[in-house]
Amino acid sequence: MARRGLLVGTAATALTLGTVSFADAATGDDAPDRTRTVRGTLPTGSPDYVYLPVEVPRGVREIVVSYTYEKTPVPAGTQGNALDIGIFDERGTELGGRGFRGWSGGARSSFFIRADEATPGYIAGPVRAGTWNIALGPYTVAPEGLPYEVTITLRFGPTGSTPKPVYPPERAKGRGRAWYRGDCHLHSVHSDGKRTPAEIAAAARAAGLDFINSSEHNTYSAHSAWDGLWGDDLLVLTGEEVTTRNGHVIALATDPGTFVDWRYRARDNRFGHYAKAVRRAGGLVVPAHPHATCIGCHWKFGFGEADAVEVWNGAYTPEDEIALAEWDNSLVAAVRTSKPWIAAMGNSDAHREPDKVGLPQTVVLADELSRESITAGIRAGHSYIAESSAVTLSFGASGGRGLHTGIGERLRVDGDDTPVTVRLEVTGAPGCTAHFVTDQGTLFTATLPESGTAVVEWRTTPVYAAYVRAEVRHPATVPGLPGALAALTNPVFLEG
Repeated sequence: MARRGLLVGTAATALTLGTVSFADAATGDDAPDRTRTVRGTLPTGSPDYVYLPVEVPRGVREIVVSYTYEKTPVPAGTQGNALDIGIFDERGTELGGRGFRGWSGGARSSFFIRADEATPGYIAGPVRAGTWNIALGPYTVAPEGLPYEVTITLRFGPTGSTPKPVYPPERAKGRGRAWYRGDCHLHSVHSDGKRTPAEIAAAARAAGLDFINSSEHNTYSAHSAWDGLWGDDLLVLTGEEVTTRNGHVIALATDPGTFVDWRYRARDNRFGHYAKAVRRAGGLVVPAHPHATCIGCHWKFGFGEADAVEVWNGAYTPEDEIALAEWDNSLVAAVRTSKPWIAAMGNSDAHREPDKVGLPQTVVLADELSRESITAGIRAGHSYIAESSAVTLSFGASGGRGLHTGIGERLRVDGDDTPVTVRLEVTGAPGCTAHFVTDQGTLFTATLPESGTAVVEWRTTPVYAAYVRAEVRHPATVPGLPGALAALTNPVFLEG
């Protein structure tokens, strides 16, 4: 039976359609499947989220949802139709509530949930009686509107049991205090990626990584998908890419099973609440690709709640160059106001071939290969970013009475005019140039030999350079534009 979707309620950012009822459905283990189809058209200017309530009776073992929508042709420069989908169970759609049961965005046209299994992106568990809500997200709507069709099928019978989730351990063997390489922005079949978790783990090992972070769009379903894939050589952290309409943020290394809501914009003044929730769950708040140009990707929440920021996302592009410049400006502001600074990190955001896992990678100095030590190193900025495991850096400053400090630290000497020597050791960067960047800009550049291995030193003073950070760049390919990064360090701060 098909029915039209009626709009029965509105709110600032959400709308509720008429309820789909299965009240006339026979129940019991031998009851036949029951299907309802809803059709409607969402107008231009629809709220971010549209809920389709479904009355689920007792005795349901599986709910199956499929949907289609018209991709109406539009003139060049006009946004066409794009419709995301997810679902909340009988516990409701309250922001930050317990009802979340899955999200696939626009990556899938159908999904199922039952006690023992669910489509990737969705959370297995009993299909309990009550009002469930299919969540539709009209990402973009053509001027003619967005015609859609949603089909819900209920299957009856014994519900089965839900396996206890197996989550990755918080510690791997590692090498004691050392530099560990990681990629904290990755997508699998549990959101819009094409790789399985097993394929990601294999690619991570091939890229020379020591740790990865599960970061699916708006779901935690992959947290329990890594059983047998971690090991002494690979730490698997669990998180989420919180994908809002005003930018994306990595919830990095949260407690397994943590759901971070995404249904708000900057104007709703809710981001601070969820940033605190990420930290309560042991994670870091990392705005992702803050200057990406895709719809809804540009970061609009500010950086006051950030623990780090992703300045390099995948293959280096002008978007990353802008993110790097903005981050450098934030370092100047931190020096000027004596406020804490935000560390930089880089991740691949790999979804599918030919995206390279580990391009780039964040290299973190940590006491051990554990969740606690890795996140502490990232938060403190004791890290650098490299395009591959072939590139290694050592960077620091020394001066005064034999004092020395490394990446992310402060060198305090006797006076503003005390000479300071900045030293960079590089391997694996043939044909590149080394740049020392300060609060005044780039003050020193050196060409590296074809071997890609070199030691570069520069002398300065705290009055001349409040901080120094290193960049290693490939030759420029476009006249007037800098070459792509091969590596980048967090700063060393100089104080007299």
